[in-house]
Amino acid sequence: MIPDIKKMTPVSDLTDDETIALARKATDFLTAFRWCAVVKEGFLAFNSSYIIGVFLFRIEPRLRGVDDTLWVVVGDGPPAYLVCDKAPDWRAALSCYVEEMQKWVDAVRAGKSVEDIIPVDVTPTLEHADMLSRRLSFIQDRFVDDKPFGND
Repeated sequence: MIPDIKKMTPVSDLTDDETIALARKATDFLTAFRWCAVVKEGFLAFNSSYIIGVFLFRIEPRLRGVDDTLWVVVGDGPPAYLVCDKAPDWRAALSCYVEEMQKWVDAVRAGKSVEDIIPVDVTPTLEHADMLSRRLSFIQDRFVDDKPFGND
């Protein structure tokens, strides 16, 4: 599934310094993987200052079987890339991000291995799991479920 880019802003058209910094962080994250030869184009789908940015990238894969269109979530939490199969738009991509990161939280809390779970670049401790869990709850409430601020 290829998401519709009509309501997204090309990364090349960004003018806000905070958003440009998020886009650079997302691009650098993606191009650090050996399977990503180059980013062909990128689009800002959603952002909320430094808190979170959701980008869609079209890449030239270096390996067979790698998707050429990926979501990347960056910000005040662990960065992640996500395939577009279950995410036709940024909100669905963010929902997938929360779901995948929650698997890491659950594994850490259960004392299980995180080896086959989405990578999170911190030591898998209960303290880190709790910190990530709070961020995920915030993302779920404010950006996925669109609950207004101040209604906790």
